[in-house]
Amino acid sequence: MTDLPLARRDLIAQRLAHGHAAVAASLALEFGVSEDAIRRDLRALAAEGRCRRVYGGALPLSPASAPIEARIDQARDRKAALARRAAALVQPGELVFLDNGSTNLALVQFLPQDSGLTVATNSIHIAAEVLKRKDIQLIMIGGAVDPQVGGCVDALAVAAVAALHIDRGFIGACAIAAADGISAFHLADATFKRALCSAGRHNVVLITSDKLETRAPYRVAGIGAIGQLVVEHDAPAPQVAALIHAGAAVLHAAAPL
Repeated sequence: MTDLPLARRDLIAQRLAHGHAAVAASLALEFGVSEDAIRRDLRALAAEGRCRRVYGGALPLSPASAPIEARIDQARDRKAALARRAAALVQPGELVFLDNGSTNLALVQFLPQDSGLTVATNSIHIAAEVLKRKDIQLIMIGGAVDPQVGGCVDALAVAAVAALHIDRGFIGACAIAAADGISAFHLADATFKRALCSAGRHNVVLITSDKLETRAPYRVAGIGAIGQLVVEHDAPAPQVAALIHAGAAVLHAAAPL
């Protein structure tokens, strides 16, 4: 195989784009070059925003690596389709938790009306939307606001979640893979999400197809910890099959309106 740096870098970039992690030691053996050469390739790709560097290699980027402000207006119709399907799971009188995330933000408008719902959230944007719903009681989980995440994920927020009996928790997943489960880009966010998974009687994840088979550095939970996974109507069949094989109960959203 060619050892031309640009050609090698392009091949590594293609693998990352398809959701595969890059391990420096393995790639050095494959291409017959030093690990330092591979690390230079990965640094260059990371500088171009095409991967996330981690110890020993690099991980493919998930769309959720961008700040919340940059994600709110992306793929609104697809997120709305996911939200419409997920909202149908909510039962009257439930305490529902909406975790940080632009897809969970879309849920607010589709929650059943006049159903005695209470919504708890650690997200500034979601709380603002819930306030517009006069038929829903709002619980705001406080703490120091992380501007990248868009809400509170510190120790105060974790303690507040532990005091709740959540009927249905909608967990924001930065990335998801059949083998690795759901993961997050920030340590505090992953810690908060783990606490949220533990506090919820039913855990649900809404996932756009571009996050399927991607990874983030901090593990949240395995596929088995998620009660239901809502995917897009045209989610790739092999990736959905892998999630089902890993134990996921998968629900498909309708096509966007």
